[in-house]
Formats: sequence, structure tokens, C-alpha cells
Amino acid sequence: DDELQTDGNRSGHFRNGELGLAPTNEDVIRIIAAQLAEIGDQFDKEIQGRVVNDLVQHFLNENLSKEEITLHMSRVVRELVRSVPSDMEQEKAMLVLAMVLTKKIVNTVPSLLHRVFNTTLNYMNQQLHNYIVEMVSA
Repeated sequence: DDELQTDGNRSGHFRNGELGLAPTNEDVIRIIAAQLAEIGDQFDKEIQGRVVNDLVQHFLNENLSKEEITLHMSRVVRELVRSVPSDMEQEKAMLVLAMVLTKKIVNTVPSLLHRVFNTTLNYMNQQLHNYIVEMVSA
């Protein structure tokens, strides 16, 4: 039920009008966020524009279901992860690639924010949920 914030901010939930923070080790979360951001900066430079433009076209296609778009995003991430150095955990690379692709798509077409965010969240929940939980609890 905890939220993963990619900007290093604490996540929380409102309880009785007050912000109740999830019981986590904030320093660990900040370290993980900083590491993911650093990896993301490296990936950001390597992802070609045509990959982003192809994903944008899929998101703009109103005839595609959420599941179809999520499957396409999954395929793109799997293709991109092949070029990642073998010493990096595949799940970590997939997580960062999904977040970087989301950022690049939204920067290209800001009106897609809601659809892209929901698709990325769906992808992460389907493919990487256990990895994220393990990473945060380790």
C-alpha cells in the first residue's frame, strides 16, 4: 500500500485530515531514489527519439485498450533492456526504463500525462511489483 515516489519525496496518506507517513526508512528510500535517478539520467541519453515517438503514437491511438498499450510498453522495455550492461539487475533496468520512457513521452506530448502515468503504473504493478517491494524493504 506504500507509494513509490521517484523524486525522493516521502509518500503519505491523509488520515483524519492529517498527513500520515508510511512507516519506512526515509534514508533508504532517498538513497534508492537517487540511484534510480542517476541510472535514469544515463538511460535518458541513450533512448532514441524514434522509440519515444512510436510509443507516443500508441498512446494517441484511442482504439487501443489499456492492456494493449501496456503490452506494447512492456515489449519496448524488454527490447531496450537488452542494451543495458549485464552487470545491472534486469528488474532495476526495467523499472528505470519504464520511468524514463514515461518522462520522455510526457515531455513530448504533455496532454498524455494521465494515460501514460496510468499505463506505467499498471506495467510496474504487473511486471515489477515484487521487485519494488523487495528493494524498498531490503
